[in-house]
Parts: sequence; structure tokens; C-alpha cells
Amino acid sequence: MQTKRPQSPAVALVTDAASPVGRAIALALAQQGWDLALHYQDDAAPAALLALVQECTALGRQAITIQCPLSDETQVNALLPSVIAALGSVSCVVNNASHVEHDSAPGFSAAGLERHMRANLAAPILLAQALHAATLKTGGAQAVVINLLDQKLFNPQPDFLSYTLSKAALHSATTLLAQALAPQVRVVGIAPALDLGAMQPQTPSTLDDIAATVCFIASSTAVTGSTLLVDGGQHLLPPAAIRSSSLTAD
Repeated sequence: MQTKRPQSPAVALVTDAASPVGRAIALALAQQGWDLALHYQDDAAPAALLALVQECTALGRQAITIQCPLSDETQVNALLPSVIAALGSVSCVVNNASHVEHDSAPGFSAAGLERHMRANLAAPILLAQALHAATLKTGGAQAVVINLLDQKLFNPQPDFLSYTLSKAALHSATTLLAQALAPQVRVVGIAPALDLGAMQPQTPSTLDDIAATVCFIASSTAVTGSTLLVDGGQHLLPPAAIRSSSLTAD
């Protein structure tokens, strides 16, 4: 299904744009007519991100790289204004970046949970807050925040405890922010499969499926406060089947 191209100017910020999912999302948005702010966290932009800029510009779109450690509240608060200064506006934020460390209940620590919460929960909320403020200030058209979640929330397993807790909190925040920031900003979640490569035989979702869903949400003005599962049905499998299929895929 062809999605509706955005009205100009239309700028999207994609966090952790050099990751496989981020790259797929950025290219799909560029193909739909969006200019891009491509976020990275480290001091130097990775080569893959610079290549992505070239791919987006080859599609006739503007694309810039922008650095920000998502664990730093002060720098996160400055991120959206920096994008607006460079590209003129922002009407879509895709919270794709995730901090992931393996832990479990026996190995849980408050410090580990805090690292996950800062990057996976606080940063997306701060960016949604900034997008709402910018939209109010300019009187622009309705904007949208798209949060990348995880199908683990709908088929819980106790591994990656702090990561899962942070994504569960972001899932709740998606609903709360949709209520609080309406009508200026829509907020929608996408829950993809945990390991697309390992789960490919049983759950035929792909990076392109996730990217297409982002484009659909970005152009669907009636969708807010909900989460779309894009996992080929992985959340319908019992946990034992997921673990077994991951092992056989390896």
C-alpha cells in the first residue's frame, strides 16, 4: 500500500540511525519524501551513518548527522532544537535507539536499571516533550512520535530484565503521552520481533516490514496511543517455542 507523502517541509529525527533498523527506517522515510536528521551517540559518526547520508541525498532528500548521548538529559534537551536550527522544523521523532545489557533477577542492580531507564525511557519522553513544545511554538501541523518497543512485552520472559522493564515503561508512556500531548502530537508504539535474524523461519517480519510500519504511522493522522506488533506472530508463540527456534536458527 502506498503511503501518503508528507507536505513540505517534513523532517524526521531517527535515533541510532546507523543500526540496521534505524537505517531501514531512514531510507523508507526518505523514499516517502522526508528529510532526515540521523542521530548517533558516540563522539564520531560511524562510516555506516555517513554512507546513509549519501543514500538519502541520492533520493533527493536533505540528510544531516547529529550526535547526542541519550543518557545525558541536558544534551537530549538540546537535540531537537539543534535539528530545527539545521533543517527548519521537525514533525516526526522515531525513538529507535535502545540501551541493551543482559541481566536477570539474580543479577539485577539499581545502577543497571537506571542506565536502561535513562536511554530507553527518559530520552524518548524528553524528545516527545520537545516536539510538543516546538509544534506549539510554530503552530505547525500535527507531529508524531514513534517508539520502538519489543514483542517481549506481549510474551514476557525473565531475561534482559532491566531492558524489558524500561521498554514496559515506554509502552505505558506511549499511551500517557498520546493523551497528554494531543492534539499537537500523536504517539504510537511499534513492537518488532526481538531477534529478526534468529526468528526468520517462524516469524517472517523483516527490517522492511518495520520501516513500512513507521511510514504508515507517520502518515496516518488517526492513529495514536496504540502499539502495533510487527513480529510475524512471534508474540503468539509460547516462550519455550521462541527459545527453541532461536537455538535451532543458530
